[in-house]
Amino acid sequence: MAGLGNIFQKAVYMGVGLASYAAEKASKTLQELRTEAQKLADEMVQRGEITAEEARKMVDEMVQKAQEKSMEQSQDSEKSESSEPRLIEIVADDEEEEKSKKEPDLDALRSEVESLQDELHRLKRN
Repeated sequence: MAGLGNIFQKAVYMGVGLASYAAEKASKTLQELRTEAQKLADEMVQRGEITAEEARKMVDEMVQKAQEKSMEQSQDSEKSESSEPRLIEIVADDEEEEKSKKEPDLDALRSEVESLQDELHRLKRN
């Protein structure tokens, strides 16, 4: 039974090691990941730590997990993009009051200018 525990322990260590290695090499494509995992698995087979069949399954599982994680991350990023709040412009009440004040002021100024022009014309006649 000690041999089985030893194999399990090595598998756990290998998984942790591969996970940290994968994190460091996150920019690599899945094919590059498969190649590196295959190299590591081949080394373990040469050392007699695992069989060739176990190595093949391990590499396939790692690639599958990497693909699933990549898909989850892309779905999460799509969800976050679509769930972002839309931007709105808030107009303060003061701005609206200023606009309403400016418009009557223009009318008042126009009427004042007209009255001044009329007065000017009247004074020129005299």
